[in-house]
Amino acid sequence: MVKTCAALFAAAMLAAPGAAAAQEARSPEVVKQLTQLLDQKKLDSIATADPQNLGTYVAALYFAGSQLLVVSGKYAAPPLLNEKIGKKDYRDVYIDLSSASVAGSKMFVMDMNADGLVARPSENQGMDSFESGAKQVTFDGDWKKAKMSEAEYTKAFSEADAAYARAIDLLLTQLKASGTY
Repeated sequence: MVKTCAALFAAAMLAAPGAAAAQEARSPEVVKQLTQLLDQKKLDSIATADPQNLGTYVAALYFAGSQLLVVSGKYAAPPLLNEKIGKKDYRDVYIDLSSASVAGSKMFVMDMNADGLVARPSENQGMDSFESGAKQVTFDGDWKKAKMSEAEYTKAFSEADAAYARAIDLLLTQLKASGTY
């Protein structure tokens, strides 16, 4: 009985960091809201300026039910992107940010199931990835392969999830304010 309790306790402690990361993830809820609005409005892209960081923009490209790609970064010619956002040429903003963001300012998220970031995907679930500056992390649950400790992996996931959720919040605000909602 004591061995069984000890084994259960040990298993619970090993599972706790993953469970905590999954519970704290904020991106799944806001991504769900964004994808529902995009589906309702039959949009495959959205973009906006970041009001807290002048010259920084966020854009998303959505493949219904399968993938959400989000890019954020500074852009050298803000009036050009402002004009495209005003015309609701969101896909063009996404393309411009993906290919011509100011070096070192780009954040890119590949959300493989358009369901928010998942730290430890199941076998039949795609692996999400996050890139910011020179740092790139694939969230496949294998921190050893990434040459990280579990704590480093969990921290990287939390930071990526927070940045992603913030980007999605900005896009939700744009959808609601732009008359496309």
